[in-house]
Amino acid sequence: MTSSRDYFGPGVAEGYDDPHDPMFSSAVLEPTVDLLADLADGGAALEMAIGTGRVAIPLTARGIRVEGLDLSPAMIEQMRRKPGGDVIPAVVADMTTARLGRTFALVYLVFNTIGNVTSQEGQVAVFETASAHLHGGGRFVIEVGVPDLQRLPRGDRFRPFNVKQSHLGIDEYDVVTQRLVSHHYRQREHGSGLSLRSIPFRYVWPAELDLMARIAGLQLRHRWGDWDRRPFTALSEKHVSVWEKVTS
Repeated sequence: MTSSRDYFGPGVAEGYDDPHDPMFSSAVLEPTVDLLADLADGGAALEMAIGTGRVAIPLTARGIRVEGLDLSPAMIEQMRRKPGGDVIPAVVADMTTARLGRTFALVYLVFNTIGNVTSQEGQVAVFETASAHLHGGGRFVIEVGVPDLQRLPRGDRFRPFNVKQSHLGIDEYDVVTQRLVSHHYRQREHGSGLSLRSIPFRYVWPAELDLMARIAGLQLRHRWGDWDRRPFTALSEKHVSVWEKVTS
């Protein structure tokens, strides 16, 4: 299994909460929290890769008891500095191996984070971790993008996904290994050139995730094109999938 690596140290954690980033907007967060609260159905939830509490804090405010784990101590520390973040139990742990010794009604993993696990074996282990922390009938939710290969000309490797003066984002694909490296070029302060931050991912198809779920004793219950439960289609850029722990 590929060992996990923390790409979210203090320098990243301190600037992670960007109020101009759409993922922090109410238009994104409200349907996310609405759906997760509905799926938790009053039970407790575990967020894998809880980060700075972008989702966990508003979900807690809805009355759902949320716990979390994250590989990055800096991200957890950033969450604890926020109003409401200091009351959420969170531990530093690897989601491929973590075992908290208790179960939940809901386990969730958002914003492409399954791709941060860069081996197939490791991604299977994430599903096994989720299953180990679910009651019978509990749900595991993943939000992840659909690989953008339809727009990649044959033989090309690079796909720009954000082109702005302040930020140039380019995804680099390897279609043999299912490896994706996301390159972020940003303008340094005072105009002193560009900084580069590159993060590796393993992109994964919905059908492959369903097989991983079966290995972990989970069955697909829903697949939507976004948190608002719109249908998942051939044109969807991401999916929100829900698997349920099978009871005998």
